[in-house]
Amino acid sequence: QVQVVESGGGLVQAGGSLRLSCAASGRIFSINDMGWYRQVPGKQRELVAGITSGGSTNYADSVKGRFTISRDNAKNTVYLQMNSLKAEDTAVYYCKIVARRFGVRYDYWGQGTQVTVSS
Repeated sequence: QVQVVESGGGLVQAGGSLRLSCAASGRIFSINDMGWYRQVPGKQRELVAGITSGGSTNYADSVKGRFTISRDNAKNTVYLQMNSLKAEDTAVYYCKIVARRFGVRYDYWGQGTQVTVSS
């Protein structure tokens, strides 16, 4: 079984910072891409940032220059450093881990962590 657990969410004032962490454990094999998504009620889940196994990153336009994604392959962990937070960053943030085994792709999602930015 594979467990994906996020942590680091919470309440912060506008302009503040938070760091999210997501760790995968269990019978997980070759991890490829890792990413962070967010969702607000009534809207579709959207990609915030992604990072490949080689370290290439991509960001949503709305967070470029403010958020930084990184990973620690030895710990099967991905991070999201969020600076200069805005009220519109308020959402539930989800971690997604893409792994492969014998050519088969597996997507694993965390349970989500709430980020609330007060204006």
